[in-house]
Amino acid sequence: MAKKYIDVMDTTFRDGFQSVFGGRVLMDDFLPAVAAARDAGISHFEFGGGARFQSLYFYLNEDAFVMMDKFREVAGPNANLQTLARGVNTVMLDTGNRDLIDLHAKLFKKHGTTTIRNFDALNDIENLKYSGERIVHHGMKHEIVVTMMDLPPGCFGAHDVAFYEKTLRDILDSGIPYHSVCFKDASGTSSPQKVYETIKMAKRLLPESMHVRLHTHETAGVSVACYLAALEAGIDGIDMAASPVSGGTSQPDILTMLHATKGKEYDLGGLELEKILKYEEVLQDCLKDYFMPPEATQVSPLIPFSPMPGGALTANTQMLRDNNILNKFPEVIKAMREVVEKGGYGTSVTPVSQFYFQQAFNNVMFGPWNKIAEGYGKMVLGYFGKTPVAPDADIVALSSKQLKLEPTTKKALDLADDDETKSLLHVKEILQQEKIQITDESLFIAASCKEKGIAFLKGEAKVNVRKNAKEDLTCKADSKDYTIVVNGQKYYVKANDDSSLLVNGEHYAIDLKEGCDLGDTVAPMEVSNSSSATSDELGIKAGLPGSIFKVLVNVGEHVSKGQPVIIIEAMKMEIEVASPHDGIVSSIHVKQGDTVVNNQLLLVL
Repeated sequence: MAKKYIDVMDTTFRDGFQSVFGGRVLMDDFLPAVAAARDAGISHFEFGGGARFQSLYFYLNEDAFVMMDKFREVAGPNANLQTLARGVNTVMLDTGNRDLIDLHAKLFKKHGTTTIRNFDALNDIENLKYSGERIVHHGMKHEIVVTMMDLPPGCFGAHDVAFYEKTLRDILDSGIPYHSVCFKDASGTSSPQKVYETIKMAKRLLPESMHVRLHTHETAGVSVACYLAALEAGIDGIDMAASPVSGGTSQPDILTMLHATKGKEYDLGGLELEKILKYEEVLQDCLKDYFMPPEATQVSPLIPFSPMPGGALTANTQMLRDNNILNKFPEVIKAMREVVEKGGYGTSVTPVSQFYFQQAFNNVMFGPWNKIAEGYGKMVLGYFGKTPVAPDADIVALSSKQLKLEPTTKKALDLADDDETKSLLHVKEILQQEKIQITDESLFIAASCKEKGIAFLKGEAKVNVRKNAKEDLTCKADSKDYTIVVNGQKYYVKANDDSSLLVNGEHYAIDLKEGCDLGDTVAPMEVSNSSSATSDELGIKAGLPGSIFKVLVNVGEHVSKGQPVIIIEAMKMEIEVASPHDGIVSSIHVKQGDTVVNNQLLLVL
């Protein structure tokens, strides 16, 4: 009897890169591996979308559309090239209006996409209707998604087989056009038995010819068991990645799954061990200079309690590294459990996973529930759609008070259409003001990436890729600023004119003419009044590490109590720093783009 053919999608170049490197892999570095994958017989790739859209503009100074075109050239005209979309969010963390959702589908078709996998983190079918319609309208295949995870122990009301059956029935009743169905567990927390029962349910409800897939991550250590359970239940396709971006926070390795199915009646994409081994050797060489975050190679027994997706986990730890607070990660993950429990049980996948992490981060940095993260607060208030269960009433009330927003039951898409700042006309006006050529691509880049998209289009974007240092970094007396990376940890060093160093915001006395010996212990020096506040002045300091997104005031300007004076960007959040009282700005000690640490002086009133 012939073995059952199982379609294999190689996620290496999208989810693999996102799950291991936070999406920060340069195009020219990985394209040779695409050719090797093609030569190994792989013809179904996840090649863009999701967080691998914004990350190119945020961190790589690369154009995602150019990358997609070059990928198509290498993969060949017949390859099934798939992207990831988030329903009304498309490839953003915020909702888009109808014009932007249509433009997303139009452009992704133009730049080589065959199939779009389309999900909503809340499993709110209303968020999939228009996006799914436009995907099919522009000539692509629509893979509609039911998002999965396991809830923390003691939580009930969603994310069981009955919940997934209701979601699937809602899809069937909605009339949304689709070509395949995917069950997506971005945190890898679903149990194998639940996976088996869910796939059996789906095969029972759907037409016999309907293609059904499972997507999971190794993060919780059960991905291979879940894939084997899905195969036994009748799944038609699974997602895998190639080493070194497989396992850990990513998908199971292709070689691992080929080994796990030996002797079973499944043909995984017609793939052969030796050819895949050669492909992985090429990929290893392509990525040999990249810093491998140790957390990307691990599985965690804590993830089922605090379901953090692999793709979001490393993106967040990389941002924590950027801000020199990676030591806070265990506390934040632990705090996530309560955030999930009180948030309405949206699936922990972007953007909801980011909302969960941001709120947990705020709970650690500012105290439990003292500062509601905008995304989390808007989610529990209904601005992204209907959560699977009602969020905690006290958290809803707190969010409403802090964000000054009333709860809503209005559709997320209608809310976006009503927001003039999300209109393409508004984006065109910004491009005109910045003297940027208006094209469909520039419109979408600016609308989806906002200030960072504008910076890219103006040629002002910076590259932030972590590669292993090839030579020692030394301090020189004629240089002023340094970024020193030691074991993946960043130290921001500035040489002051008073023979001192500012290291992550702390002053140290040192003789610059003699050079820097990082092995020596240097004594903290007293900070002069030029960088602190006198008895008649008030220094305003950073409440958390991050980068200066905007300075909102000027020296000599009168400010009022509660007036925002600076915006710090941290963990994909824009956090306002408000003046604690009325006063006059006497000095400003930071500028846009500066990296700051906790308690660093920002300005003086």
